[in-house]
Amino acid sequence: MFPPADDPPDLGVPPNRGPLPVRRNPNSNPHAHSSQQRDLRPHGIRGGRGHRGGGRRGSFCSMRRSLACVVAISAFFIVVMMVMQYKIGKSEQGSSLEEFAGIMLQFDQASSFERLGEREGLDHLRSDIRIGVRKPTLALSFLGMILGNMKHSPPLLMLFTVIKNLQGLGYLFKIYAVEDDNSRSIWEQIGGQVSILSPEIYSHIDWTVFEGIIVDSVEAKESISSLMQEPFCSIPLIWIISEDTLAKRLPFYEKMGWKNLVSYWRSAFSRADVVVFPDFSLPMLYSVLDTGNFFVIPASPIEVWAAKGYAKTHSKYQLRGDLGLNRDDMLVLVVGSSFFYSELSWDYAVAMNEIGPVLIKYGGRKDAGPMFRFVFLCGNSTDGYNDHLKEVASHLKLLPGSVRHYGMNSDVNGLMLMADIVIYASSQAEQGFPPLLTRAMSFGIPVIAPDLPDIRKHVVDGVHVVIFPKKNSNALMRAFSLLISNGKLSKFAEAVAFSGKKLAKKMLASECVNSYTKLLKKVLSFPSDVLLPGHFSQSQIDDWEWKSFRASDMPHIESGNASMKISSVVHVLEENLSNQLGSENISNSETDNDVLTQLDWDDLREIERIEEIERLEMEEIEDRMERDPGIWDELHRNVRKAERAHFEANERDEGELERTGQPLCIYEIYNGVGAWPFLHHGSMYRGLSLTTSGRRLTSDDVNAVDRLPVLNDTYYRDILCDIGGMFSIASRVDKIHRRPWIGFQSWHTAGRKVSLSSSAEKVLEETIQGRTKGDVLYFWAHLDVDDGHIEENRIPTFWSMCDILNGGNCRFDSKNPGFLLAETTAFEGAFRQMYGLPSYKEALPPMPEDGGYWSALHSWVMPTPSFLEFIMFSRMFADSLDALHMNSSQSMNLSLATNSSQPIVCLLGSSKLEKKHCYCRVLELLVNVWAYHSARKMVYINPYSGELEEQHPVEERRGFMWAKYFNDTMLKSMDEDLAEAADDDGGGHGDRRRWLWPLTGEVLWQGIYEKEREERYRLKMDKKRRAKEKLVERQKKGYKQKAIGRR
Repeated sequence: MFPPADDPPDLGVPPNRGPLPVRRNPNSNPHAHSSQQRDLRPHGIRGGRGHRGGGRRGSFCSMRRSLACVVAISAFFIVVMMVMQYKIGKSEQGSSLEEFAGIMLQFDQASSFERLGEREGLDHLRSDIRIGVRKPTLALSFLGMILGNMKHSPPLLMLFTVIKNLQGLGYLFKIYAVEDDNSRSIWEQIGGQVSILSPEIYSHIDWTVFEGIIVDSVEAKESISSLMQEPFCSIPLIWIISEDTLAKRLPFYEKMGWKNLVSYWRSAFSRADVVVFPDFSLPMLYSVLDTGNFFVIPASPIEVWAAKGYAKTHSKYQLRGDLGLNRDDMLVLVVGSSFFYSELSWDYAVAMNEIGPVLIKYGGRKDAGPMFRFVFLCGNSTDGYNDHLKEVASHLKLLPGSVRHYGMNSDVNGLMLMADIVIYASSQAEQGFPPLLTRAMSFGIPVIAPDLPDIRKHVVDGVHVVIFPKKNSNALMRAFSLLISNGKLSKFAEAVAFSGKKLAKKMLASECVNSYTKLLKKVLSFPSDVLLPGHFSQSQIDDWEWKSFRASDMPHIESGNASMKISSVVHVLEENLSNQLGSENISNSETDNDVLTQLDWDDLREIERIEEIERLEMEEIEDRMERDPGIWDELHRNVRKAERAHFEANERDEGELERTGQPLCIYEIYNGVGAWPFLHHGSMYRGLSLTTSGRRLTSDDVNAVDRLPVLNDTYYRDILCDIGGMFSIASRVDKIHRRPWIGFQSWHTAGRKVSLSSSAEKVLEETIQGRTKGDVLYFWAHLDVDDGHIEENRIPTFWSMCDILNGGNCRFDSKNPGFLLAETTAFEGAFRQMYGLPSYKEALPPMPEDGGYWSALHSWVMPTPSFLEFIMFSRMFADSLDALHMNSSQSMNLSLATNSSQPIVCLLGSSKLEKKHCYCRVLELLVNVWAYHSARKMVYINPYSGELEEQHPVEERRGFMWAKYFNDTMLKSMDEDLAEAADDDGGGHGDRRRWLWPLTGEVLWQGIYEKEREERYRLKMDKKRRAKEKLVERQKKGYKQKAIGRR
């Protein structure tokens, strides 16, 4: 006999409340009623009709039916009682009973596919010609991997399987972990050294070196916070969430009115490009946080993991003995849809009707053979449900104890381990393969299931599972008979159980890897310098990576949380908010008890009037008394304190005072709050912010937008990048930089560990102080510093590297003339247009292939006059490059954007991010071409040791330099011609809709000087005329002083 469900027996293990991947809202009350019911189905969740033909159920009432009619009648009354207390989502008020019972919530996966389909993806890139320099097995695409925890768990096994196979397709992974654990050696096989994150490290990682970031847990929330700031906002982020800890707390937040905490989590979820869940129930539990980026990849080894762990510590017959069952009893477990299992569902009414003949045939047997016991696993363990089942058993004249109900809050694993046969009686089509079936197959139990689409998709009838047509009692009887032979399991049943267990161990592994492969292709942006990953067909997988996880390292899951730990992030945020709200509530309760009356306000105004009179009297007395000014040091401290408290942009702070007298200032270019930790402090450095909102307020950083208004336009700021900041410094340079040497450095240098060390800074400072003659360029970040994976026999040249970084359009490839048209290539076309060279003349400046270093990341130092000359050349080149893109748009018959003069085509990139920063990579290399052909000495300084090494000696350049195009006199003449043209038409240039050159700096030529001189002379003459007229007026009328005191 089964013990009462309200008092379940002690099986020696805690009750299993999971770890089924489908979970119910723990705060729901099945007996609660609401006077107002609304449809609150959230975004991404839709209702589907679970049952059709409700009107035909009236035929159950025919009293001329057989005993099966009794089953249907009893089941109907069970459902009627259940539906009256049924409350899972809230239906429309006035809905009929049949409509309410037939509604099934589903996650709308189709809309998620549509949103991902709008992205560029990878398929369109495969048809383009790409130049790859990295080994396919090493560095095709960098993915930053952040592990919330490294404990052995089903999500970790799933993730390890996916990452290992993605690595075979050509992805390279750098792995970070929130905490250290026993799986570190496993991950080191994939990503090399595992970096353990801490709050101090989060902000010192340059995430822009990765093409995408994968986060696997809610525990990694702090790392996502660092990705929510510029310049990291545009990096693709995939967040995999397997825990339901936060989902269980969301109803509590709403009940407590913690809207700020819900908004905090919603903003974190919205940062992810895709939030991936391993089953279809979790997105519904997290629906409050859905911003349209939820996605489900229904594949996880959690069921197999749970079965393995439970079977190692429990015995089938020991559990039967604890329940008072005989070893020879045939235990048939009837399960249904795992959705809505907190209450009995309509599924079980239909199930009772379908298995009625089986119950009558086997549950009422009184022979000496083994006893058949049918256990219904659903809902919660309550006396009400057991009473109804007992009533059904009595109507069917079944033996006592042959029918029993157990709730999902019982030991589910124990019931499955004891079962001989599992019947999946649900007629509702779940999204994905039912997890209860996977669990039963993992225990090696033969399963009977209806012919639902997702079941037939993954198993073979008669091999892994016995399938019967749904709502067909005779077919179910025949399927059940196949598994029974002489009161025991047949050989066929044992074969099905063995095959099913073998399949469950590897079920959905291939689909999981394939789904993640497709997801990465849709989400990630693949730059021009990486080889594309291979197709999934190149990496076959038929199992999870069980072999990498030892059996001793696979703990048994005791709770519904697959991560087997309480989320510290969730609870820490709760404690912080509750403490904050607690102090606010105390202050509010104190003030609420003090309600001011009109009399109180009158008294308050009288007190303020008296205090004002006293204050004025004291000020008059103090003005007539002698005061001691105090100690000078104290006054100085007070003044400095006031200056720091009220810092203004035009005031000089301590850093500016320290730079006074220094020969060099290096401007560090940055464009967001996330770059602040990478900036240096000291007399040699000064920040240069490309945005007003991202500027450090407590320092004297230069605001590039104030100095160059064109950078206030997001489009121009994005396409110019760091060189836009240089244009802002060069504009009216005397007002901000009065030193003989000037330098620049991108914030990326610190993130990529190539910024100057203290010793290198000292060497550089001593070198420039001792150098009084010659023109030289010092640089410390060379061109291939961020690659590191180039094959030795394929070291690229300068121009080939330029092609690699710019989608193959940097120069015209004479060896492959069909690759691109010459007029559409970037550098050659811009250079030709800048100097007006004819088409038959060579327009690509030659660069040597001597194996020397080239400058990168805008990290260099040069004399200030040379810098101004370089900016003069760069402004004209950038303008020609911009005009080239405008002409290319028109030649391709592409219209310009509405109300915008921006071209909608970018020749210099393949990914969306590259197109956004279209000119940046060409302009980054421009300083090398200018320095080489203008005969500047180029010196590489080792950023660690400070060792100096000259690159491309000037003596070896003879015969290769195009000095005439880089001559200072010619550049000044061209600059004056452009300034004259801009001055004549006010910035227009022919029929072009906009002209970039006048926007990038000062517009000066001889005519402007003459106009200014004439204007000054006119103002001077006007002043003299007014003075002379005033003198004549005085002489004529005399000078009279107005009487004092008269109005």
